[in-house]
Amino acid sequence: MALKFGLALQNDFPSEVSPASRMGELREQVRAASASGISSVWVLNHYLGNMQTFQPVPILAALAEHAGDMQLGTNMFILPLHHPVDVAEQFASLDQISNGHAVAGFGMGYRSNEYDSFGIPMDDRVARYEEGVELIRRLWSGEEVDFEGQHFTVKGESIGIPPVRAGGPPIWVGAGVHKAGARRAAKLGDAWIVPPHAEPEKLRTILAFYQEERERLGRGRAQEVVVRRELVLDPDAEKAREVGLTARGANTAAYSAFEAPDKTDSYRHLKGKDGLEDVADKSYLFTDPATAVTALKELEEIGITKVILRMQWYTLETDRMLATLEQFKNEVLPHFQ
Repeated sequence: MALKFGLALQNDFPSEVSPASRMGELREQVRAASASGISSVWVLNHYLGNMQTFQPVPILAALAEHAGDMQLGTNMFILPLHHPVDVAEQFASLDQISNGHAVAGFGMGYRSNEYDSFGIPMDDRVARYEEGVELIRRLWSGEEVDFEGQHFTVKGESIGIPPVRAGGPPIWVGAGVHKAGARRAAKLGDAWIVPPHAEPEKLRTILAFYQEERERLGRGRAQEVVVRRELVLDPDAEKAREVGLTARGANTAAYSAFEAPDKTDSYRHLKGKDGLEDVADKSYLFTDPATAVTALKELEEIGITKVILRMQWYTLETDRMLATLEQFKNEVLPHFQ
């Protein structure tokens, strides 16, 4: 099976960017991605941050008519902040709007200000996440549900609107590149979306552990093995690197106002310019198309089946993002068809 590609859209952006203009740009990017052979588009979820953020379900619903047959996914939706009944209904609605193309990417979140403002202790997030996934799957079955957990209770209720697909949208788990994250993804998810900073050798090791966990749990090997990557293409590799480091660095600087998703060395790109350059040179694809093909072939050899590419950060202009997408379409994608 050929390696597939997704596009992570920049649905969070600085205050000086007009939301109306960004909405038009996102529509343009989705249409271009659909015409380029990209198979999915993805948006993130944050609240009360230092950038304007279109929330994921309404923005995906608004983009559905431009997406053709592409999947529409969240990378990631912060599940523990929400009641699973609401999440089940929202994603079932999105699945109907998109004719069965929704993918529910669920993460736990990491920003204390979000949890504090929702009145939810961060210590409860794992239990709420696990209960939430179980209850959502049961609601998506279409059957009458009796559920009593530590945090959520539903008695004799069924979902108001069914998803298109039997059993509902696939659930893809977002988790850090460590054994706890791999175990959570193996236990709960149809796939694991691995963060973009994971180096190829670390990927090889942790994905082997993940697949072993799935088999140990009797779930079989995952059919979708997904990793994110940051991408800027230019015939001049050094120019691509400069553009990528500048744009991604500005995004990282904004994000550094909040806690890192974990405290391990995995997030050393939040620790200054040297850390970002180290991660970029080992894991990101700020380069020329031929070098990108080689790096993506390595991911394919490891067993990756889908790479979600982000091509825009902070104030990087849509024209520059579209230039990367055009080179990807013409000079990279043909090597994976």
